[in-house]
Order: sequence, then structure tokens, then C-alpha cells
Amino acid sequence: MAVIFGAIAGSISLVGFGLDSFLELMSGSVLLWRMSADADVARREVNERRALRIVGICFLLLAVYIGFESSADLMGKRAPEHSLPGIILACVSLAVMPILSSAKRRVGHELNSRAMQADAKQTDFCAYLSAFLVVGLVLNILFNLWWADPAAALLMVPLIAREGIEALRGHQCADCHAP
Repeated sequence: MAVIFGAIAGSISLVGFGLDSFLELMSGSVLLWRMSADADVARREVNERRALRIVGICFLLLAVYIGFESSADLMGKRAPEHSLPGIILACVSLAVMPILSSAKRRVGHELNSRAMQADAKQTDFCAYLSAFLVVGLVLNILFNLWWADPAAALLMVPLIAREGIEALRGHQCADCHAP
């Protein structure tokens, strides 16, 4: 829904939020696969590394897309339309994503899964994107600040890219404490 609302409104932060949700779904699917393979102790670490790499690639794809589109919008001075459905969707996400992230992080610690902990971090980014999205869209609606939406999206790119690189290197996310 966010991608559709974002495409209609021309909002990069709303489209980026929607794509992040899609990437999170992909990442979650990979983690389900990883957990189903947990019974095979010999393959557990191989599967963990694969899952972590896939999560990292998802982060990097999201960072590239948001960086490219938000930069293009800023340089082209493209203003998004107002999107009340986008604001409502982002507010709901802002309320739900921290709860989901906490649950994923807890499961990741219990399973000693860096991939699950990285996925929890990706859920955190969904919440962060929601907050930036709300701010950007509200500033555009209230003060007609056309640049607020792409600027809000652009602020997340370095953080998302850093987590993607860390995951690809096989390191745990910055907030994770598993060995």
C-alpha cells in the first residue's frame, strides 16, 4: 500500500518506506528458512552466514534506491503531493514496528542468530523511516516545504548502508550483543 500511496503522491520517503516493508518481508522469509534448517547442526553456521548476507544485501538495495530517488527529487525540485493515507500508514507503522523489532531481537538473542538480530535492526529502520516519513509529509502539508520529504528520506541512507555493510561482513548489528 505504501508504494502505491507513494507513487500516487510522488513521495520518495513513502515509496522507500513501502520498499523497506517489502525487503523486510523478504528478509523474514529468509530467516524462516534459516530457522527451519537449524535442526542440521553442521549447516547451521553456513545458513546463518547466508541469511545475514541476504539481509545485508536488502539493506544496501534500500539505501541505493532511497539515495538515488531522494537526490533526484531534490535536484529536480520535485514536490510530492499531500498523502493523508501515507501519514496514517506511517503512524500505524510507527506504533507497531518497535514492538515487532523487540520481539525479533529477543528471539535472535535466544537463538544466538546474528541474522535475526540484523532483521530486528531492519524493523527498527522501518520505524525510523516511518518517523522521517511522517515528519516529511507533515512539513510538506503544513508549511509547503517540498524538500522535506526527499530530505527526510536522504537522512536514513548512511545508517541503512552502514548496517548493510556490517551484515555483509558477517558482523552483528550495532545494537546486537550476541557472541
